[in-house]
This record gives sequence, C-alpha cells and structure tokens, in this order.
Amino acid sequence: MADNQTSAQQPVEKRQIGQSDLWVSPVGLGCWPISGMTSLDVNEADSQKTLLAAIDAGINFFDTAYGYGIDGNSERMVGEAVRERRDEIVIATKGGMHWNSSQRRQFDSRPERIRQECDASLQRLGVETIDLHYLHAHDGTTPIAETAGAFLELQQAGKIRAAGVSNLDVSQTREFHDVCPIAAVQPPFNMLQQSIQNQLVPWCVDNRVSVIPYWPLMKGLLAGKIRRGHKFDPSDNRLTYDIFQGPAFENAQQLLDQLDVIAKEIGKTVAQVVVNWTFHQPGILSVLCGAKRDWQIVDTAGAIGWRLSQAHRETIDRLLSSLDVNG
Repeated sequence: MADNQTSAQQPVEKRQIGQSDLWVSPVGLGCWPISGMTSLDVNEADSQKTLLAAIDAGINFFDTAYGYGIDGNSERMVGEAVRERRDEIVIATKGGMHWNSSQRRQFDSRPERIRQECDASLQRLGVETIDLHYLHAHDGTTPIAETAGAFLELQQAGKIRAAGVSNLDVSQTREFHDVCPIAAVQPPFNMLQQSIQNQLVPWCVDNRVSVIPYWPLMKGLLAGKIRRGHKFDPSDNRLTYDIFQGPAFENAQQLLDQLDVIAKEIGKTVAQVVVNWTFHQPGILSVLCGAKRDWQIVDTAGAIGWRLSQAHRETIDRLLSSLDVNG
C-alpha cells in the first residue's frame, strides 16, 4: 500500500504477539478510562458504546486490569461488551495491583495474590481463559522468580494463554522471562518519552517479545487537544504529571505545532499521525489508546491502514532530536 493511503475494503492489519498464537490490531483499546477513577465525566452507557465502537472500527485488542476500578469495573464492562463477540477479541488483563479500603493503590506480587486475582479476573470477564495476562508491576519485595512461577502455573493450568510484564526494567524482565517465557511487555512510550529504546526494546527484539506500550498520546496531550493556555479542571489527575507543566509542556507544544502542519497536509488528525508514527517504531507491535467516548476510539482507529511518508517521518524525527524525549 502506498504511503498515506488507506483502503476501506482491506481488512485491518493483524500482528502476532511474541511467539504466541495471538494476533492483534496495531491499535488496542486501553480500558483504564472507562473505570472512571481518574477520568472526568465517565458513565457506564458511554463506556459500553466506546467498547462496541472499538470493535466496529476494527480494533480486536482490549487491555484492562484487575485494578482498573475499585471493584474491577473495567473488567466487568469488557466482559459484558465482548460476551457475544468473544471469538473476535483478544483480551489482556493484569494482576498484582489492587486498591485498599482507603482507595490507595497497593502492589502485591506474591504468588497467592497473583492466583487469587487471576481467578477473580476470569470471573469478572466471564471467560474461561485470559488471552494475555501481565504482571502489573513488581511490589519491590517478592522475588520475581516466585511471581513468574505463579504465572507459569496459571499458563500450564489453562487459565492464561500467554504471559507478559508491565512496568519492569530490563533486568527484572529478563529474570521473569527465565522462569516464565513472556510474549509481551507493556511500558510507557510516546514521542516525548522514548527511554525504552535504549535497553528494553533491543532486548525484546532479540528475544522475540512484543512491546505493547501505553500512553502513546500521553493522556491526551499528544492528541492535540491540550494547547498553550489550557485551563485544567482542578481535579484533573493530569496536573500531577510533570509533562503537563513547565519546559516539558512547552516541548510538547512545539511538537504539536509541527504535527498540525503534517496532519493538515495528509488529511489526518494529529492523534492519528502520532499513533501511526508510534506503532511503526522498531519493536513496537501495538499501542494502547485509552478512550471514554466512542468518537475518541473511532478517531484513533483511523491511524490504521496507512503510513506516514518518509519525508514526514524525517521531519518528525528531526524535531524530536532537538527536544528532550526521555522525560
């Protein structure tokens, strides 16, 4: 297919997760926003519309977690949405993070907790097997080999098809992989945050492990909707991130100024340009785009089926090289 061209008649591209039998679209739906914990103006009706719109737009990959919602609301809604279309969807979820009675986030990588959360996830999702099951994060205490052993047991028991890790460094990832071979890793990555390219991505490429990052749009910043002078709601969780303040925020604005030009030239939205660039980076298999409204994920799905021209890629890379992209 020629650069910057797309065809409505062609099926959505599917990519293989690691060495598993799972094949997914280059864009996945990140299902954290639909839980409503840190996203404003969320309601269940719109969340269900968003899930179904993603499927209709050609996205076959849903990413959720045991800890997405105090009571696992995200998993429950995903399960309800795919009940009649289970064979069409690859479901990823995560274990090892929950919320305590004070609604504070708790990490727990103990094998018994991993097994308990997996069983609860299976029940909430209404499935017999989780397609891709990640360790959400390390708790800093439990030996990683013990945690990995629990995931291997879950896989051998048929409760999960493939294992993965999220938010681990390269040495931790390697240690987990030595006990329980993983199919994917899930780190943060976007145009302004590219530190995983230094060590994690090369290791994954060498070991045939897929990189499936979150934050490709950096919580909406790189979608082009949050510009200089934006007035944040005081309760907006994004105010806690450094990238939404000071020099880092100005770096993003300089990038967006150029992306506006490129998007206009090729008839795409800024979000589509950013997501397309991201899933064409070396080692990147699919990117997880959060959404709480159907139009948001439909827009993001428009990043599939074409590719930025070499000239536009070079323009973006030149600009990124002049900015701090390792924040």
